[in-house]
Amino acid sequence: MGPGDLAHVLEPLRDIFKPEDYPDLLVGLDRADDAAVYRLNDQQAIVTTTDFFPPVVDDPYDFGAIAAANALSDIYAMGGKVLFAINLVAFPDDLDKSILREILRGGAEKVAEAGGVIAGGHSVTDKEPKYGLAVTGLVDPAQVKTKGGAQPGDLLLLTKPLGVGVVTTALKRGIARTEDVATAVTSMKTLNKQAAAAAHKAQAHAMTDITGFGLLGHAHEMAHLGQVGFRFFLDSLLWLPGAVQYGEAGAFPGGMARNLDYFGQWVTFVDDIPLLMQDMLWTPETSGGLLTAVPPTHVDAFRQLCDTAVIIGDVIPGNGEIIVIGNQ
Repeated sequence: MGPGDLAHVLEPLRDIFKPEDYPDLLVGLDRADDAAVYRLNDQQAIVTTTDFFPPVVDDPYDFGAIAAANALSDIYAMGGKVLFAINLVAFPDDLDKSILREILRGGAEKVAEAGGVIAGGHSVTDKEPKYGLAVTGLVDPAQVKTKGGAQPGDLLLLTKPLGVGVVTTALKRGIARTEDVATAVTSMKTLNKQAAAAAHKAQAHAMTDITGFGLLGHAHEMAHLGQVGFRFFLDSLLWLPGAVQYGEAGAFPGGMARNLDYFGQWVTFVDDIPLLMQDMLWTPETSGGLLTAVPPTHVDAFRQLCDTAVIIGDVIPGNGEIIVIGNQ
């Protein structure tokens, strides 16, 4: 579902559950954040989230691992520790159940890698396979990381390359090279656990994971909640192998246009950035990296724990505006 439709259908829920009536719900429907946070006491809060989707790759095991890593990422984006997860499964009656077995194995091994446990699940019959998790974690209420909080002068770090959306779309169209798909799969299967630890060590002011709304959509959410602006430098962005080439071939998922339609009003491109590269920045990601706002003096501390992180921009005064500069 696109961001505009999502905002529309959630309106009645926000009227029913008013934030002032639930003081222990630290993060809920009133803000566009990565997971809900509910305070148990002064030292502990529950972090909970869910995510599931149809296959983005052909291999069942890899699909399960990717879907799990994607769901777990929301816990990391809030600064939490994974406790347990519940499987969410939709699967056709006429499909070999050994495929589902491999999907579940991939998801389970990723949850185990995160330090959590699969505690149960629910399945329904559907024409198309779908898999994901409902994940519960724990966080110190004083240490919750949200999308809001970025401050002018902070540097913006991204911990994974971009381009998953076009690589997986190219795979569906039969034009992706095997080695490019393998690199994208490795990226999607990589947990954001180490990146979250780096953000904690570097005292990041704000962070989110880059998924369905693409880099620019999620960046706007961060900038809007923090009442600041973001400035990105196109030349600083890292792309997965083959991603730009597949973009040139038109391998864009449908979510790209929806993201542009909804978030485009807040984004300005300067220096005659080619339309291709603009579209790449609107493209949805799956199990993407963490986008973090870090004080300049703490960037080295971040990179000590996460050497894949690159500086892609900075935080400037504003109120949700995004500027993309072609030449730094």
